[in-house]
Amino acid sequence: MKKLIFTLVAIISISTVIGQNKYLTKTGSLNFEASVPSFEEVAAKNSSVTAILNSKNGDFAALALVKAFRFKNALMEEHFNENYAESDMHPKATVRGKIENFAFSDLSETDSSLSLNGSLTFHGITKPINNIPLIIKVVDDKIILSGSFKVLVSGFNIEIPKIVKNKLSDEVSVTFNFRLVKK
Repeated sequence: MKKLIFTLVAIISISTVIGQNKYLTKTGSLNFEASVPSFEEVAAKNSSVTAILNSKNGDFAALALVKAFRFKNALMEEHFNENYAESDMHPKATVRGKIENFAFSDLSETDSSLSLNGSLTFHGITKPINNIPLIIKVVDDKIILSGSFKVLVSGFNIEIPKIVKNKLSDEVSVTFNFRLVKK
């Protein structure tokens, strides 16, 4: 009986210590834009992105539900989900990676520039993303993490019909902002 109690206390203690290294948000923002000059803006925002950072080693992951992207135009949102992202078949977009040279002890209220290496999965395709510039700082015990990068639509097997091909850019600008709270 004593061994059982000791084992349970040890497991709870270890899981508590491990959990203290995690910073999390469920309200991160992820925006993208694939606009072409002289045509209607093609941009969307998702304000319910989940992200987690291991403050001990710099491991990072983010998950966005594809149907949570909001466009100014409801018809554009419908076309995005049905024809391009095929969000019923591919409901999630994820980023997994590691923040290079990450040291929690080096963070302050002043912006620090670091980079993320890892992978982006969208539309069922996983592509490497390397040297994504990040701005990171700590404010009020929250880690603020932001940055941007570009991806090619064609790299994710998304076909743009010829009729609208000149209205959409193949290069998509992605920006993100996360306020991570200690878990």
